Parts: sequence; C-alpha cells; structure tokens
Amino acid sequence: MDGVTFDLAQTPLREVNRFLHQPLNGQTIRILNPDGAHNIAVGLDAPVEVEIAGHAGYYAAGMNKLANVTILGNVGPGVAENMMSGRVHVKGFASVSAGASAQGGLLVIDGDASLRCGISLKGADIVVGGSVGSFSAFMAQAGRIVICGNAGDALGDSLYEAIIYVRGTIKSLGADAQMEPMTHADYEAVGELLAKAGFSQDPKEFKRIASAKQLYHWNADVNQEY
Repeated sequence: MDGVTFDLAQTPLREVNRFLHQPLNGQTIRILNPDGAHNIAVGLDAPVEVEIAGHAGYYAAGMNKLANVTILGNVGPGVAENMMSGRVHVKGFASVSAGASAQGGLLVIDGDASLRCGISLKGADIVVGGSVGSFSAFMAQAGRIVICGNAGDALGDSLYEAIIYVRGTIKSLGADAQMEPMTHADYEAVGELLAKAGFSQDPKEFKRIASAKQLYHWNADVNQEY
C-alpha cells in the first residue's frame, strides 16, 4: 500500500493518528479537511510522508521523529513542538511557540511565525520565510534559527548556544543576546538552511545574533541587575 487518504470530515482523528503510529516506512498519507483540528500527526516515529491538506490547530506534528510532514495551510500554537528529527513544513503561517523545545530535525515556515518561535530550542533548525514575533528564541539552548523577515521585541532573550540569523530589522534584542560578525561558516550555514527550506535569499544579507554568555552563571554581587 503506497498511499492512503483520510478525510477528517468522515474519519475520527483518533483513528487517523492510531493508523499513523503503525510501522509505515515509506508510505504516503494524505489528510483531507483538517479544519483546524488539534494534535494532527503527533508522535510519528517512522520515515513516512504526511500531507495535511488545510489548516491545523494546536501541536500539529508535535514530537515528530523521522517523518516528513507538510501542512498546506496555517497552524495553531506549538507546531513541531519537541520534534526529534525529520522535517515539518508549514506552507502558511504559524501561531505561538512554533518549534518549542525541538531537539532535532528541520521546521520550515513559509509565512510569518508569531510570538516565542523557537522557545527553549534544543538542537533543531528553524527557517522562517517571513517575520517572527516577540520573545522568539527565548532560552534557546542549541540549534539554529533563520529569519528571512523581521524580528519583534526581545529576540534571543536569555539565549544559550543557539544561533539566530535575521535578514530584516530587529525591534530589540533580549537579555544577553548580542549582534556578532558573520563568518564564512555562518554564510555557509545560512545558505545550506535556505536551500533545504527551498528559499532563495542571499546569505550575505543576514545578521548573526548569539549569546554574550553573561547569564551562564549566577552572580550574587550584581543584585540581580544585569
């Protein structure tokens, strides 16, 4: 069986997700009429192709591992939350906390992402074709975020080892985030991620934001004033 189609107007989502949790190596699954349902295609653990033909609600493709999930619409909060590997591609816009705590894999968002994109990122890569909202990459510990548009307030607040690349304007940087010179390795990394996402922007137009590493250790002498 090479391809399976489910229509959520006729088949309960629980049944669809149960099917997706079987050994499905190499199969293609298409989900019609998602109608903003929450928790579509969560917890996948096989190299399958899943296409969601419409808008999805909360936590679409959450905890993804190995699967390639494409969403032909917008998504609610927490898309690809805690993703371990694989690829999640949102063809529209993403609500708050896209890619939260994602540990591996690639999240691509063609449009804008709302507040807290990449919050607590732990190793995944995120490429956003549009802009991101305030507090994106808050406490991002590892991984890379490429933002082809603009960034809101407090970008990279309490940043650890994650690196952020921004093509547009930055409204403000968060605590301990700083602009740094782009290196040849940075240009290569941005070019590679843009190519994987299917975007054509010039890597030389991006800026690098990383941690100043002043918050790594508690200092009682500064009276909590950083």
